[in-house]
Order: sequence, then C-alpha cells, then structure tokens
Amino acid sequence: MSTTMSITCTSLSFAWRDGTPVFEDLDVAFGPGRTGLVGVNGSGKSTLLKLIAGELTPADGLVRVAGEVGYLPQNVTLDTRLRVDEALAIAARRAALHAIEAGDVAEEHFETVGDDWDVEERALATLGELGLGHIELDRTVGELSGGESVLLRLAALLLRRPDVLLLDEPTNNLDLYARRRLYAAVSSWSGVMVVVSHDRELLDLVDQIADLRAGEVTWYGGNFSAYEEALATEQEAAERMVRVAESDLRKQKRELADAQVKLARRKRYGQKMWDQKREPKIVMGARKRAAQESAGKHRIMHEERMAEAKERLDDAVEAVRDDDEIRVDLPHTAVPPGRTVLTLLDLELAYGARVAGGLDLRGPERVALIGRNGAGKTTLLRTIAGELAPVSGEAHAHVPLRFLPQRLDVLDGELSVAENVARFAPGATNNRIRARLARFLFRGAKADQKAATLSGGERFRAALAALMLAEPAPQLLMLDEPTNNLDMASVRQLTTALESYEGALIVASHDLPFLESIGITRWLLLDGELRETEPEEVG
Repeated sequence: MSTTMSITCTSLSFAWRDGTPVFEDLDVAFGPGRTGLVGVNGSGKSTLLKLIAGELTPADGLVRVAGEVGYLPQNVTLDTRLRVDEALAIAARRAALHAIEAGDVAEEHFETVGDDWDVEERALATLGELGLGHIELDRTVGELSGGESVLLRLAALLLRRPDVLLLDEPTNNLDLYARRRLYAAVSSWSGVMVVVSHDRELLDLVDQIADLRAGEVTWYGGNFSAYEEALATEQEAAERMVRVAESDLRKQKRELADAQVKLARRKRYGQKMWDQKREPKIVMGARKRAAQESAGKHRIMHEERMAEAKERLDDAVEAVRDDDEIRVDLPHTAVPPGRTVLTLLDLELAYGARVAGGLDLRGPERVALIGRNGAGKTTLLRTIAGELAPVSGEAHAHVPLRFLPQRLDVLDGELSVAENVARFAPGATNNRIRARLARFLFRGAKADQKAATLSGGERFRAALAALMLAEPAPQLLMLDEPTNNLDMASVRQLTTALESYEGALIVASHDLPFLESIGITRWLLLDGELRETEPEEVG
C-alpha cells in the first residue's frame, strides 16, 4: 500500500439538479486510519462518499485521492446471473490458472495471471474471513441472501487491496452473525477508511469521528462513545453560555431602560429651567445642546451593547443542538400486566419456519425477535399482522395491533403527513391530529409536507405517528428493523418514544445496542423454530 494514501477535498461545492445546495466550499481531508463520518439524515454523508469515489462530479472544487479507492455503496446490487468468481473479479485469472494446470502453456494465460498465482486461495481465504467459506466460487449470486451479497461485494473490494476504503451503511442488511464478520474486517483494516453508519458497535471501532453538520466537518478524536462524551460536554458548556448570554441581554435591557428614565428626567428638568428662565438664554441653549449630545451618545452606546448581547445570545443558541424528543402520551395503549395480548399455536409459516406448540405474549412485554437473515422474522410479523396466511396453525391477537414494515409503505407519498395520519384516525378532528403530530416533531407547515418529500428520519417519524395515533389505539406494536437508515438523532428519538409507550412491543432487529436501550424483557430466536433465548447467547 502507498505510504502517502489520503483523501483531500478542497473548496468542494455540490448541489442537486433542483438547485438545492449540499456543500459550498467544503475543505476536508482524511488520512490513514478508520474515520466514522456521522451527521443527521440529509447532511450529505453519502453524497460526500460518492464524490470521493467519483460516482458524482462536484460543481466546483477538487477531490484528490492518493491511492486506489474501494467503495461499498449503501444499496448493493449485483447481477444475480454472475458467478461468485465473476462478482469477485477473479474469473479470468482463475480460468487462466486452471488452463495452465491442465497443461495449456499459451502465453496469454501467463499474462492474465501475472504475479497473482494464489488468487484462488486468497479469494477463498477472504470469503472465509467474512463468514462466506461455505460459498463455492462457481455458484451464482442469485443463490445468495441479501446480507451475503453485501459481504461478497466487500470481499471483492478487499481482494483488490485498495488503499482507501469507503463504506456506506455496510451493516444495514446484515444479521448479527454477518455483522461480527464485518466488524472483524474493519478492525484489521490498516489503510484509509471512511465509514458512514448508524451502527454504534461499528462506530466504536473507528479511530476518529468526523461530524458533518451544516456543510462543515468537526473532528473528534476516539470512537463514537468518546465522541458522545465530548459532545455532551460541549452541549453543557453551550447551554451555560446561553444562560450567561440571556442574563447579559436582560442586564443590557435594564441598563437601557434605566438610562432612558434618567435622560427623560434630565429632559424634563431642562425644559422646566427653560420655561422658568432661571438661567441666561445662552447658558440654557448650551446646556440643552450638551444634554441632547449626551443623550444621543448614551442611546447609541446602550443600543450597541444591546446588539452585541443579542449577537452573543444568537451565537450561543446556535451552538446548542436541536435535540427535540418525541413525546408519546397515549393512555389508551396501556396493557394491564398478565393480560394475554397474542397467542401463537402450532404455527407453520409460508417459507418454512415454525412455532411448535403454543406461545403467549402477556401484558406490556417487550419482545426482541432475532435470527439470521432469511430465517423468517418478517414473515412471522406479517403473519401475526394478518398480511400473510399461515400454512397451518393460528396467530391470534387479542388487542388492537399495528405493524411498521421496513419499507415504511404505510404512508401514501402523495398525501401530507396530517392527511396520512387522518387515514388511520378518521374520527379525529384536524386540530386534534395537528396537536398530536406536534409531539412527533411535525409542527406547523411540516405537517402539510407531502410524505414523498420527507427525509429518511422524517418518513420514519411520520409512519410511526400514523400507527401510534391510529384509532383504536394500538396495544401491540410490531416494528421490523426500525433503525435501518436512521441517523443517530432519529434512533434516540425512537428510543424516547418507545420508552413512554405502554403497550406490548415486538421488535425484529439486528441492532443489539438499540434493543438493550428500549428495555427488552424477552428474547425470541427464530432459527427454523421459534425459541426463547438469553441476550448473552445473542451477542
């Protein structure tokens, strides 16, 4: 690898076709080591990776990369007809090697192989390190799961031995087992790496955090946990500065008011002296001019101090991050302890998974549904929701339930946020809907925004609002991979919302820190059959 490998962006500007600016004169550089690139949804993280990778062209400025770039996009798409060795870009060298081994000594075979005589062994070793050792090089991509396709794409990048590796939400579609393999690959990386992710465990493996906010990057040494601690300290200091600035502004207002009272008294006194003509006219005229001049100076001085105090307050307020929380106060969602919420009986699902015997969910239990990709978690949730019919057995909910799928397709993109909620609560007045939407951070004109124009985090909040504000109120809420594509702020908002939800909860997720943060009381593992497990076994 190159010893001078780096990424340098100078005066980088980029805007979307409709003119919406993403970056204006951005300067940022990434050197050796692992960097976590964080920021709220829509801040431009994925766009920056695409600009570095050459997938997008900047409107102005330069991107310089010293070394070869490997880029893993957020949505990995591979031709399902490709063989695994073709997806790994080693098919030609592998075929040439096999031809030479079979006795064909044509010159073109040796040219194709070059110095890469162990390419097949390296490929198998890389697949093995990523947990894909069971995949043969002659299999087709169409036989692999979505998570395996992501790891296969990563394997192809690692085989190229790039100097710079760009990863955009690499764990989004990976189950717990696949995530562990990716974590190991990230931990052993020795070149330049920039990773965009909302996965706390992954971000705790990086060496530094680059926080992209309002078109600028702020650097923090250490991993994500260290970044959160530093940010909390910064926020405490920023909030103190707001209190100091507010106090100073109040003081300046009082001093201006006091000065105005004193000047008014002087003016009344001067007028009284003029009216009574107690002093010579020339003396009184000079005194009046001096008083006016003094009053003008005082007014200007205090107004300047007021303006400065306001400016300090504005700067202090700007330094405090808007960390609004979703507030859920839905008493009708409460479920008494011991009440049976859901019954599963000898259930066989459409794609082979089973719930042997019976399983009951009681009271306000919080259930984590875990298992490998393809194990049938989504199928089980859709069966409970009544969207899929079971092959045999029963799934019976005893309370009103709502299901939030990964695709968030409960929303109609052509309707506003308020109109979407109204579809689920037809008896609610417009004022009531808007008052409740404000608790989900959709205030004023935001409630009139079309669902199709919302960012990922906003779309999730709107979908969650539509289900939680539905009538009748859901006493069983089921979420399928809710943290996929959410930034850290949105995950915190979701956690806060679920903390105050008093109904029963089933969450299918591979995000262990998130599951632990929402107070899971019961862990169910789906691996052919559904069974109880312990969190220690999951990790």
